[in-house]
Amino acid sequence: MTPIAPLDRSAEAAYRALIDGKAKPLGALGRIEDLAVRLALIAGRPDPGLDRALLLVFAGDHGLNEAGVSAYPSTVTAAMVATLLAGRASANAFARAVGAEVRVVDAGVAADLASHRLLIEAKVRKGTRNAAAGPALTAQEVELALTRGAAIAREALQDFDILAVGEMGIGNSASAALVLHRLAPAPLDDCIGLGAGHDAEGLARKRAVLHQAAARSDVSEPRDVLGAFGGLEIAMMAGAILGAAAAGKPVLVDGFIASVAALAAIRLDPASADYCIFAHRSAEQGHAVALAAAGAEPLLDLSMRLGEGTGALLALPAARAAAALLTEVASLDDVLSGTP
Repeated sequence: MTPIAPLDRSAEAAYRALIDGKAKPLGALGRIEDLAVRLALIAGRPDPGLDRALLLVFAGDHGLNEAGVSAYPSTVTAAMVATLLAGRASANAFARAVGAEVRVVDAGVAADLASHRLLIEAKVRKGTRNAAAGPALTAQEVELALTRGAAIAREALQDFDILAVGEMGIGNSASAALVLHRLAPAPLDDCIGLGAGHDAEGLARKRAVLHQAAARSDVSEPRDVLGAFGGLEIAMMAGAILGAAAAGKPVLVDGFIASVAALAAIRLDPASADYCIFAHRSAEQGHAVALAAAGAEPLLDLSMRLGEGTGALLALPAARAAAALLTEVASLDDVLSGTP
């Protein structure tokens, strides 16, 4: 993996002074001002343009679904990928609303997908193995997912200014809960949520299966945890975050699953944290645990829990507004001197 350069903070005071000198009371724009400073630090200049935005939706299936951890069958993953590629999913609608492009990455869908201009074919294998019975991925498969994700992000960011990451994968909240349990670390029950619509009986079954999976291994190192429990979309998303950070570009991180992938990236290379902008606080129980472990405060809280990168897309206008604060707002001196 390409090393990530820690942010050069030597200009931080200058960027802060630039914002403080705008035609507004000091600190009146709250955390948007902090975001503006961080975007300038990432770009290395006071005009971090974010006009070109790309959402990558990483898709993969999970062997854990064989044990009934989801209310839906794995075939829904491929069906939703087709919906995304047809431009009819929630993420597509939100992307059009905020002016972003969408690509779907086949990290490990358990089906053969037809070629499509919006599909990036990066399949490592057709779904993971059942983590309740053995390792979900081999060490080689984890490394391949990480490196492919990093390469996809680096190539995409030659044409885009900011990357948003999301996911699609039936059963991936179960895999993410196990990964989070070890990487936070945190009690497993605190990491398990309803996922895609479980009732009380389904949630109890999910908890039982995940406790069985967790008892099988005591791994704690990031690559080992991804191998024991991970989804291919989670590992590849982590690689994409590392790749974007190495390219010096900001990443909008979606909800629970994406935040667990971001935590894996941060555990693999702590410098990547500076490039992650956590978009929203999901209603999924484990998301608060993931955010705390990453030391993150998200921009939005809309009680969403869909995935697909929808929350990341809704945070994009806030990021663009923060960038515009640096370049489009008059200084207080200009206002007082009567300069338009």
